[in-house]
Amino acid sequence: MNKTAENIIVGISIGDLNGIGSEVVLKTFEDARMLEFCTPVIFANVKIVSFLKKGFESTSSIHGIDKLDQIVLGKINVYNLWREGVDLNLGTNDDKVGEYAIKSFVAATKALKEGIVDVLVTAPINKYNIQSESFKFPGHTDYLAQELEGDALMLMVSDNLRVGLLTDHVPLNEVAGHLTEELIKKKIETVKQSLIRDFSINKPKIAVLGLNPHCGDGGVIGSEDDAVLKPTLKKIFDKGTLVFGPFPADSFFGSNHYEKYDAIIATYHDQGLIPFKTLSFGRGVNYTAGLDKVRTSPDHGTAYDIAGKNQADFTSFKEAVYLAIDIYKSRIQYQEVSSNPLKLKEKQL
Repeated sequence: MNKTAENIIVGISIGDLNGIGSEVVLKTFEDARMLEFCTPVIFANVKIVSFLKKGFESTSSIHGIDKLDQIVLGKINVYNLWREGVDLNLGTNDDKVGEYAIKSFVAATKALKEGIVDVLVTAPINKYNIQSESFKFPGHTDYLAQELEGDALMLMVSDNLRVGLLTDHVPLNEVAGHLTEELIKKKIETVKQSLIRDFSINKPKIAVLGLNPHCGDGGVIGSEDDAVLKPTLKKIFDKGTLVFGPFPADSFFGSNHYEKYDAIIATYHDQGLIPFKTLSFGRGVNYTAGLDKVRTSPDHGTAYDIAGKNQADFTSFKEAVYLAIDIYKSRIQYQEVSSNPLKLKEKQL
């Protein structure tokens, strides 16, 4: 296999086979132009992918391989990770199917770590049926944080809108207890470095949303914003990071205030994801920032209600592929510039 810099190998975990993952994956690559700049490798089984492909009438032509050293550039490779058949009941939650989703994800992550694939794009899983004695993680991100180097952070991306989280899958009544100076500093630094390295933004501006309504109204509606967020953000700003806030979350997006910043960091999950998905649903991408490898996913779930009905919109998955490739190239460029002090100085001027 003679790989070129223009043809990036995209590892794809198949996700929940009873959901829309297979449909959005194959529909993404029906456009042959996609294969001119990347080569997908789907971690699954060629027979089951062929069966699903017929169901939603995809015109994609797949190529089965039994070993990862058999990857053919410019083809939709399906790596036969398992041989046995899998009983599917599209649109339903099935623990057995969840086992295959994790088998695919774990194998694809291993290939990413070993450099066999350049980037990883994950199709949606069901967070309930993936749980087992050997896999006790809330989702993709937590496992990747264990397996890869760096500090994982969920960053939702759609064009120039980027929303990160100080806390992600944390119950609402526990969020305030997690907001420590150490956590805030670490998350903001992770976002800053990602904007520089992954998005080629030399001096990023970052906004942080307050925890309480109206940022606590001077302590009337909670003390966390005044006691923790404000002083921590000031310390970070004073050391040279362009971080601003905390801002009241209720009007921040509706007033288009977000357009002034390269990234917005929300204090908890729904505070960031509700406005993000309202503004960009169907086009957004979930990017795991802060790691030494690139992983993206679409902004939707398994969509059991439309699975097998040939109705799935593949836009978000396609955008996830595009973003993974763009970030991979941006990292190569950043590494080249960083290793050459003259180029780095020119970039900063």
